[in-house]
Amino acid sequence: MAKQLVFLPMHPPHPLRITALILAVLGLGLSTGLSQQDRKKSFPDKFQEKWEKEGPNVRIKRHQDGSRTVFRRSPDDRTLVKRTWGTNGAVKMIVVYRLNAQGDPLACKIYDGRESLLYKVSYGYSKTSGRLQAERMFDARALRTDPRTGKETPIRVMYYNYDAQGNPTAPEVYTFKEGKNAEEVFGAHGTFPRDNPFQP
Repeated sequence: MAKQLVFLPMHPPHPLRITALILAVLGLGLSTGLSQQDRKKSFPDKFQEKWEKEGPNVRIKRHQDGSRTVFRRSPDDRTLVKRTWGTNGAVKMIVVYRLNAQGDPLACKIYDGRESLLYKVSYGYSKTSGRLQAERMFDARALRTDPRTGKETPIRVMYYNYDAQGNPTAPEVYTFKEGKNAEEVFGAHGTFPRDNPFQP
């Protein structure tokens, strides 16, 4: 007697099962892709501010708040221009330094974002050690002169001091602008470009 085969009807899979299967496959693919990207490039926990090179004479630093600082030097290394952009993308300040053969600033001019001259600064160095000794700032918008000598007088003077090991200590700051302290004249720090990325 021949056996009779019985075929049971096949029910199509439930739509919810199909959806769950698709999501599982996609999730696996995404997690694999992300893990591969993480291995290639890890995102830093903190914003890393560092100088970016744009050719031999330009350095750019992008700050966490969206502002940026750009240094540009001339091919002969005798002029250094520092531009600062604010968070809104507008230029806040321009400083043009005139350098000596060693790359040290001899003087600078400070402009606002509209390129209006605000201050002129001169720097003095020790003849024996070569260290920065003094910084004199003059107001370019209002000439001030000594009535006895007729020479232009500064509105702020900073004298730089060093310890026995040659490390800089807190400078002495004097202001000669009536009703203004040193910080109100031009911030708490001097104008010397200690953040110059071209200096070792």
